[in-house]
Amino acid sequence: MSRLQPGDPAPDFTLPDADGEEVSLAAFRGKRVILYFYPAAMTPGCTKQACDFRDNLGVFTEKGYAVLGISKDTPERLRRFRERDGLTFPLLSDPDLVVHKAYGAYGEKQNYGRTVQGVIRSTFVIDGDGRVERALYNVKATGHVARLMKELGLA
Repeated sequence: MSRLQPGDPAPDFTLPDADGEEVSLAAFRGKRVILYFYPAAMTPGCTKQACDFRDNLGVFTEKGYAVLGISKDTPERLRRFRERDGLTFPLLSDPDLVVHKAYGAYGEKQNYGRTVQGVIRSTFVIDGDGRVERALYNVKATGHVARLMKELGLA
């Protein structure tokens, strides 16, 4: 698994959202995108992270960022997650892990001291030209959004 670096082209994709509508990264050209990968909808850590993005979405959008979340969950599960927690940004479904792997967000990781294969909680900041500005791997669910906002000069 290769990891993306700042300056790399962000792999393009088209995935279904929680309503089954196709969303393409190319549709966001000219806008900065925060793309984050999370292991599973409706789990405690993923809920905390998604709600942090939801609660700060106004700051991100005011500064020209779009936020997209990607998991291996089905659109139906994503819809339940969105409705349960009032999430106001697109959640995208990648059940075959193709996009996860293209971004290096799936592979070996440590889980309770064991090496396992799984989703690597990761966040990417993509510029308006479709290039990676930041590639953050193995981020923590709690406190990550605040740290990201600080790094981007938004807090």
